[in-house]
Amino acid sequence: MTTDFNFDFLSSARRTISMEKEAVGQLEHRLDPDFAKACSLVLNCKGRVVVTGMGKSGHIGNKIAATLASTGTPAFFVHPGEASHGDMGMIQAEDVVIALSNSGESGEVTSLLPLFKRLGCKLISMTGKPESSLAKAADAHLNTGVDVEACPLNLAPTSSTTCALVIGDALAVALLEARGFTAEDFAFSHPGGSLGRRLLLKVEDIMHGGDEIPVVSPTTTLSQALLVVTSKGLGMTTVQDNGKLVGIFTDGDLRRAIDHGVDIHSATMKDVMTAGGKFTTPGTLAAEALKVMEDSKINALVVLNNGSTVGVVNMHDMLRAGVI
Repeated sequence: MTTDFNFDFLSSARRTISMEKEAVGQLEHRLDPDFAKACSLVLNCKGRVVVTGMGKSGHIGNKIAATLASTGTPAFFVHPGEASHGDMGMIQAEDVVIALSNSGESGEVTSLLPLFKRLGCKLISMTGKPESSLAKAADAHLNTGVDVEACPLNLAPTSSTTCALVIGDALAVALLEARGFTAEDFAFSHPGGSLGRRLLLKVEDIMHGGDEIPVVSPTTTLSQALLVVTSKGLGMTTVQDNGKLVGIFTDGDLRRAIDHGVDIHSATMKDVMTAGGKFTTPGTLAAEALKVMEDSKINALVVLNNGSTVGVVNMHDMLRAGVI
């Protein structure tokens, strides 16, 4: 073996990406009713999903199990070699097994088929060979076959493992959607780190309340309102009439007022405010409130509880809390 240090690495990378992209593109046409059957088997499962596979298929299987577990489908990975030496005890009759093998003939996996049948658990296979032993033994078969591997020797699992991973993701997402899995459900599976913080925080955890809420009335002059906006430091103020929110006034409203030549000393809030305005509730996930702000291209939201203004939350609060 000789090493060519002048080798065109970029061309090689582009060829690999192109080949794997083409292989993934073919998956859409290989989907058949067995995919829906596999989803139904998992949805009706009274136990857990057990994923198994040998070698590179095992690494992909491990990731598929983790994705399923984090999206509402209880799942774990069992190494087929360990299953033959005691770990079969982890698998119960009410479980669904997902077995991966590109050839469909991996000895460590096919040797478990009689045991799966004796248990009576349902079997979903993911192979590149629909006529293989594993595919034929399965209750549902997912075809992850490729015409050629990205490896120039057509030996190293490359395109085939990518396709298996994509089918695994497709299965997990279809199940997620069928279950009505929410962002809050996802958060409880990811309580640690920035992801958990982003998803578990509620508006009430980061909003400004009480005396920190800027308040003016519809008859407050623009010049007076600017003093309130400045003192509260939120870049906006609520406009309330006898405790009821009737509008908001923001930096954007100020710019529009100046563009229209409004006299800041005589104009009142009812002349320049944005009537109504976007709002959220204390129990809303901060991530959902952030989406409202992003979609509406605004920097702050009023927080209402049973019609009463209880707080204000803005982009800076989201940034400080790590939601952004």
